[in-house]
Amino acid sequence: MAQDRAETSDAQDRGRLTQRAAAASMTVALILLVLKAVAAVETGSVAVLGSLADSALDLFASFITLLGVRWAAMPADEEHRFGHGKAEALSALFQGMIIMAAAGGIAWEAARRVLGEGAEATPSAGGTELGIAVSVLAMGLSLLLIAYQKRVIARTGSIAISTDNLHYMSDMLLNMSVIIALVLDRYFGLAGADALFGLVIALWLARGAWVSASRAVDNLMDKEWSVEDRRHFLDIALSHPELRGIHDMRTRTSGPERFVQFHVSVDPEMTVRRAHEVMDQVEDDLHRAFPDVEILIHPDPYGYDQREKMDDPLRAAEARTLLDAEVKAEKAKPGFSVL
Repeated sequence: MAQDRAETSDAQDRGRLTQRAAAASMTVALILLVLKAVAAVETGSVAVLGSLADSALDLFASFITLLGVRWAAMPADEEHRFGHGKAEALSALFQGMIIMAAAGGIAWEAARRVLGEGAEATPSAGGTELGIAVSVLAMGLSLLLIAYQKRVIARTGSIAISTDNLHYMSDMLLNMSVIIALVLDRYFGLAGADALFGLVIALWLARGAWVSASRAVDNLMDKEWSVEDRRHFLDIALSHPELRGIHDMRTRTSGPERFVQFHVSVDPEMTVRRAHEVMDQVEDDLHRAFPDVEILIHPDPYGYDQREKMDDPLRAAEARTLLDAEVKAEKAKPGFSVL
């Protein structure tokens, strides 16, 4: 009972933190949108225009993130027994889609400028200075937001805030490129630099969108935990002297929540009461290392389980053997790097 209350309190704390981070993101995006709109009009720069479009999408994406984290923070109900954590992944996927669309628009306009099909405006000295000042301010605000979001991510593991954080990290480079483009255009006469930086910005945004969307899809498709986490989990579980093996282990993530279920082999002569005590001990050991994970354990009598009748070889295999085979297969792939 005490553990249930603690888990509920932790979930509420995560919800408050993620919602505050999303609200902070909306506030920063709104401030930058106004400032960049003025700078875009004064400079006529494609890079500034691209930065303005990014801020507009930042505001919209941050609003979607706020809705997502608020929904994800709702407790489990009769129709959603595993909670609403995947709402975060949905919002992250949506963010990725609109960022990709923005990247396409910026790339199109920049390409037109490079090919000489669009108007190429050279900003005045005052316009250049304003564009640089706005970009520097944007970098400062983004840096503060990124630092705050990093703290929230470390405490909550929120995929929605992680996606938003990735976007603002790209915004830092975007604003830096705007400054360089304006300086090269105004003071060195390299008019094409503005459009070229617009293309670079578009590519960076597209890359960020792809990474964010991929992580969201992994979450929605219940991708297994990382090899490192599963290996550490098995090391702890199998350290109990009365467990003779673990099989049919499955892991998944839903927003900030993580779940694992597995079967353990125990002495066939063990009583139900003793088996329950052993399962409690194993759960306690695991929760010390994985405090926010929901664990479901099913005991099987050693040497008398149903694995031989399973159609799915992944479920039938010993978890440790299966994990080692997965690592071996990854090492055999071209371009393998140490996990």
